[in-house]
Amino acid sequence: MRVLITGAAGFLGSHLADRFLRDGHAVVGLDNFVTGHADNIAHLIGRKGFEFIRHNISTYTFVAGPLDGVLHFASPASPVDYLEHPIPTLKVGALGTHNALGLAKAKGARFFLASTSEVYGDPLVHPQTERYWGNVNPIGPRGVYDEAKRFAEAMTMAYHRYHGMDTRIVRIFNTYGPRMRPRDGRVVSNFIVQALCGEPLTVYGDGSQTRSFCFVEDEIEGIFRLFMGGDSEPTNVGNPDEYTVRQLAEVVIEVTGSRSAIEYRPLPEDDPKVRRPDITRARTMLGWEPRVPLRDGVVRTVEYFRALVGTDRMRPRAA
Repeated sequence: MRVLITGAAGFLGSHLADRFLRDGHAVVGLDNFVTGHADNIAHLIGRKGFEFIRHNISTYTFVAGPLDGVLHFASPASPVDYLEHPIPTLKVGALGTHNALGLAKAKGARFFLASTSEVYGDPLVHPQTERYWGNVNPIGPRGVYDEAKRFAEAMTMAYHRYHGMDTRIVRIFNTYGPRMRPRDGRVVSNFIVQALCGEPLTVYGDGSQTRSFCFVEDEIEGIFRLFMGGDSEPTNVGNPDEYTVRQLAEVVIEVTGSRSAIEYRPLPEDDPKVRRPDITRARTMLGWEPRVPLRDGVVRTVEYFRALVGTDRMRPRAA
């Protein structure tokens, strides 16, 4: 196959490109480097079967040649990023999804949308099944991301129903691993960077809010299987093991050997209190479930970030 991956220089997009190439497929990567980084795909440049286009999918997009799949992964995905880029976040969820769907339709390609567990908002149902419609504040600060993804899902289903397109929707839960951007505002990367730099680990609220952390290797395998053999209904792909944020901080401190203290700050507006996927659909339809335990995944992620210590990428973000 030959597939297009938008957001290919991002954390998940770059790993997904690796996965397709590993099986002998050709990949066209597209990214405008708003939150993606050239380092994530440096190992792919010049490799047979990989092409790269620097482009913003939210604008008119043309890709020469046949495509068998269009996988739309372009979007700021952390609170720091989508609060810094609220309009581009909304645009890539709306205009970007529309352009990517139009391209897939023109090529007769399967369309794959990277959605998010954030469509469930601050959930009133736990764990979250795909049938749950969510509890989202559309005008809150997080709404630019949550509603962009909810709109993207609606548009994907409209193309599926009206045009008969072959589509997939994955709802991605908290994922971590190598190639995360330092200081991107996500809890795993934040904690690891802070621990390695001897800074206090920043916990928002009292740390009792829960998250479910899936190592990137597991997440990508679930995504790949969904693209290859799933159906058009949204599918949760994540790790059902649930941890408090405080527990994660303790694991990071142990693994890094850091003497960092934990510093508590006020909980951000609309921050979800719980997050845990029901992965029954993924288990039964795809034969998939995560295999990497949290501590093992954190060890591998710490190794990646240790190699970045002292580089510009580890410096604190400008205020």
